[in-house]
Amino acid sequence: MNNIGFCTLEEECPYLNEKMCRNEYNYVPLITKEQNQELVSRGWRRFGSYFSRPICKDCNECQNLRIVTQNFHFSRNYRRVLKKNIATKIILQKPSLSDEHLLLYEKYHHHQRDKKLWKIYNLNFRKYYNLYVDNARNFGYELDFYVDNKLVCVDLIDILNDGISSIYCFYDPDFSHLSLGKYSLLTEIKLAQLKNLKYIYLGYFVKKCQSLSYKADYSPNEILEYTSALNEQAFLWC
Repeated sequence: MNNIGFCTLEEECPYLNEKMCRNEYNYVPLITKEQNQELVSRGWRRFGSYFSRPICKDCNECQNLRIVTQNFHFSRNYRRVLKKNIATKIILQKPSLSDEHLLLYEKYHHHQRDKKLWKIYNLNFRKYYNLYVDNARNFGYELDFYVDNKLVCVDLIDILNDGISSIYCFYDPDFSHLSLGKYSLLTEIKLAQLKNLKYIYLGYFVKKCQSLSYKADYSPNEILEYTSALNEQAFLWC
């Protein structure tokens, strides 16, 4: 695998107040599906041509979580979410970029800033392309959700050999009554089941972070554990 590795300096943690974080990156512009699978199963997250993972000193709050899809139980609450989206149209396509995408992205993040005090990062067309469209190759897709021909949610995913890697999702807060965040994840699970894929790689579960703690609600799930601090090949999902 041709890659360029580098690390960031310590900076403020986006998930936990009064914590510092540091990330390791791999730049892999010609990644294959098999190489992507290998990295994701070892805790890396893909954004465009970059793969990242935390290497924070004295902190391991960011835990990689994956949902076991074949045994997933659609509870009464989840079935209600599916039912109220009966008229929501879903399109699976390659990642794309339009004014509609960018406006929806900005609307979602401004809402999260007001609701959860998220920091706002200005994202132009080039930055969006580099993060979510570039290097999709034969595995990157997006699920677009429409209500009355209006784009209300975009869910970016990688469809890999043993599961779906959930990259990022954003939605229109004016349609909060549809629980689009939950609905998009339930759609991923149903898609994985349809394709006989075992897992949804959901990224980081952080127990003390409101924006990430919800992930443990989706069960059965597994957490990635490294069995050797000196060998990243020694890992176990359990």
